[in-house]
Amino acid sequence: MLRLYHVLLGSILVVSVPLVAKFVLPQFSPPQVVKSPTVVKLPNPKEGNIWQKILGTTAAPTNWQVAACEGNAPLLCIFSKGERLGTVEINVYPLANNEDFQKKLVVAGIPSGSQVDYQSPKYQTQVLAALKAWVTDHYAAFAKDRQHEYGKEITFSTYPPQPVPIGKLQGIRYGFAGVKEKGGVQEQHIGYVAFDGTKLYVITTAFDTGMQTGKFEKLENLAIFQPYLDAIAADLRLP
Repeated sequence: MLRLYHVLLGSILVVSVPLVAKFVLPQFSPPQVVKSPTVVKLPNPKEGNIWQKILGTTAAPTNWQVAACEGNAPLLCIFSKGERLGTVEINVYPLANNEDFQKKLVVAGIPSGSQVDYQSPKYQTQVLAALKAWVTDHYAAFAKDRQHEYGKEITFSTYPPQPVPIGKLQGIRYGFAGVKEKGGVQEQHIGYVAFDGTKLYVITTAFDTGMQTGKFEKLENLAIFQPYLDAIAADLRLP
């Protein structure tokens, strides 16, 4: 039932994504522009691809395969009949090097160095508040960049952030799109962000010809795979 339901949902998304992006997404106005936070990635050059350690049960459409990509790059590969359709990227940021998110945690009521209870509803609410603030800044940085790049030819629109499970953590799913005024989608991005007390996890993929990794070559394949990515994220071995 899961596969049939998501295949049908994926098919609907293939048709509806451009229409939704054009007529629904513009209703969500970009937030106030603020400076994008500077963070440092957690180094792990000798550990190999992190997906090999955290990947749990993989879900995929019929005749699609999902596996950690070969090499050390933090990429998850999606294949069909031997052809790579796209990749999903994960970046891990240590809290110690991320002053911006430290401040967001303090504002949410979690001082630095606090002992946390992952199952505590209060803690989950506080973390989600900090993550939503992170997404707001993320949206604002992209809005500023795209306003300069797009001009009036493309409309930048964001998706409302939604709480979702990411492994054993409570995280946020977010996304944005660039919709051409003359019709069609210039870019579409999907992201997940979660925090485990010491590290911030950011999972991303997109339809964006300007990107080298963490993307799908075809918009319809991204639309089909999105509900399966939700299931994969929920079963990750995190924290």
